[in-house]
Amino acid sequence: MRSKIGLMGLLLALIVISLFSLTPLAQQDGTATPEPTQAMSGMGDGMGSMDTDFSSDELVPLVRGIFNGEDVFFIHTETSDEAISTILTDMMGPVLVTVPMLADIPEELLANVYVFTNGISGAGPLGFQPDIFDNVPDSPEYSPLRTLNLVTWQEGSTPRLLNNLAEIDAAHEAEELIIEQPGVVINMPILVWSEGQR
Repeated sequence: MRSKIGLMGLLLALIVISLFSLTPLAQQDGTATPEPTQAMSGMGDGMGSMDTDFSSDELVPLVRGIFNGEDVFFIHTETSDEAISTILTDMMGPVLVTVPMLADIPEELLANVYVFTNGISGAGPLGFQPDIFDNVPDSPEYSPLRTLNLVTWQEGSTPRLLNNLAEIDAAHEAEELIIEQPGVVINMPILVWSEGQR
């Protein structure tokens, strides 16, 4: 009996020793266990707490647009047309990606953006008034993918700031301006609008 207890004790002792001796095997390469840093401390709190050498505005700056007379703020990420990508890259700074297949997206999945080619000076991509959007994220028909509508004031008309789609339609019906669709699709997610943000 004594030999069984001694044998069991020896076996138990070997198991305990082997468990303690296996623990350092995970770091035999000499690498120390990393200590939490200031940058790691907010890791469950979302992207806003990440420690980086740049701000989100340097990555993709917010652009001001208009929806129903209210400011909206959006970003450009991709476009189906290389020339438009170049214009928006020159305007914003970060390189806009050209994705030709965006032009193949069915029309019913697209929203509209109205970009002015002339008229009053402003922060629009061509140097005129801000873009006008036909919907925002809390609208059932919202899509960040937008058909480009180029709005041009006709000679002899009086350019003015337009604030919504109804004003564009009225000026179009009065033949003060023309609207052209060059077949370009732009990914323009709206991040801030009068009723919300994301």
